[in-house]
Amino acid sequence: MLRTTALSLSLLALPSLALATPQGWGPLLEPAELAAILETEDNIRIIHVSGDFEAGHIPGAAYSPYANWRGGPSNPGALLPELEYELEAARVGVEADVPVVIVHSGENQTDMGTAARVYWTLKSLGVQDLALLNGGFAAWQNAELPVSTTPVEVAETDFMAEWTNEWYISTTEVAELVDSGEARLLDSRPSGFFEGLAWSIARPGTVRGAENLEYGDFFDGNRMVSSERAFEVAESKGLLEAPVTVSFCNTGHWAALNWFALSELAGIENTRLYAESMAEYAVHGHELDNEPTRLAYLWRSTKRWVEGLF
Repeated sequence: MLRTTALSLSLLALPSLALATPQGWGPLLEPAELAAILETEDNIRIIHVSGDFEAGHIPGAAYSPYANWRGGPSNPGALLPELEYELEAARVGVEADVPVVIVHSGENQTDMGTAARVYWTLKSLGVQDLALLNGGFAAWQNAELPVSTTPVEVAETDFMAEWTNEWYISTTEVAELVDSGEARLLDSRPSGFFEGLAWSIARPGTVRGAENLEYGDFFDGNRMVSSERAFEVAESKGLLEAPVTVSFCNTGHWAALNWFALSELAGIENTRLYAESMAEYAVHGHELDNEPTRLAYLWRSTKRWVEGLF
């Protein structure tokens, strides 16, 4: 495997300059595409959000643990106060007009949700040019691109967030859309959750009137599909003319993958992420589809508890 080279020098934190979107930039970059951009651009922020950062990372990258972008244990999908996001972004060198690449470990499809959720958050905070590394750090390593184990001093910035709700939808708004029927509500979870056969943090079942579009439909192995393929999936589901599309899951993690695929890759306008998702929606007592009867719910809960003993 190649080790740190002159490429790392181009990634060190430098004073911010207003930049045009780099040539070859897109919301989803393959490792070779990112490496080519880094050969000609010297002011790109690389942020790892999962994996063992000290064991290896892209040269010049900063580490921002996914937990720093999530809510508490009762609802990990809940939004943090804007100031907390702003401080974390500034700590790792983010500026609104400097391109940012978000890197996950590449362990599996679910892990890419960490990068997609941070992408969504930074976009909502006002960062202009964002990208995910397709396949994450594992794909970067497999391409035998430079790897570093040396920490880099990233200069903290004076980043000022300008939050927009353009890609967000609240619990109240989701409930209103359920009543009006004026939205496509997409449950991003595996079918067992949608059908009420499995549950985790929330009551079993799904939002009333929702359809199941599993996040895995946008993957080929551990990599997300192309923009063209994402558009084909959206077209096959009849989403091209939807007045508003809402992506949700248990805690807004898997849903971030569907949001990214539809909004950023397929270009479906007015695609919203229900960040709090079922963890909040179910707690507020909203009626659900596919919710098992109380007796079935108790039986399944008991069965799961007994199975956990052995």
